[in-house]
Amino acid sequence: MEEVTSSPASDGSGPARRDRPNRSAALWATLVAVPVTLAVAGFTFAKLAPDTPAAEPSPSASAVRPQSTTPVELPAPALAERPATVCRALVSQLPATVRDLAQRPVTAGAEQNAAYGDPALTVACGGTPPVVQPTDEVWSVNKVCWHAVQEADATVLTTVDRETPVRVRVPKQYEQPLQWVTPISDAVVASVPAAKTAPSGCSA
Repeated sequence: MEEVTSSPASDGSGPARRDRPNRSAALWATLVAVPVTLAVAGFTFAKLAPDTPAAEPSPSASAVRPQSTTPVELPAPALAERPATVCRALVSQLPATVRDLAQRPVTAGAEQNAAYGDPALTVACGGTPPVVQPTDEVWSVNKVCWHAVQEADATVLTTVDRETPVRVRVPKQYEQPLQWVTPISDAVVASVPAAKTAPSGCSA
């Protein structure tokens, strides 16, 4: 707080005149100091504030894990005309990758089979529907109902609510097998008609 003192009246040549330059200098110093302080504060805030998050990189071939490119051996049983047509539609809708597994060629039945990654996750369309017991669990993934069977080295998931069965074999190296059928479920919905009936555990 500025101390205010009284001074005797003068003719302008006394202390009052000397105070004016001092006050003027103080005023200029304040006017200069305030913008500098604001500039320093703004710079400090900008340094401490988090940067705007960068956009996620788009998927690329470099993001896919290394794998074999040799054809995967799969059987290709003969299909009736209707299932064969459905399976060709399914294969045309399958993604180029399943998560970080790139698609690989197959030894037979490219119009009904597909494979991804190494060890190979395989997709087989057609064949005999699984027998689902009343006590069996079924799982709905992206509007497709799957029945799971555990094998020694893989989980086999088969659709039970579709006109033509689709079977996906997920090697045990890939944890949480239901997550691996998510993009395949999308292709199934787009290409394989729903069955007239489905197990009671399948949600709509």
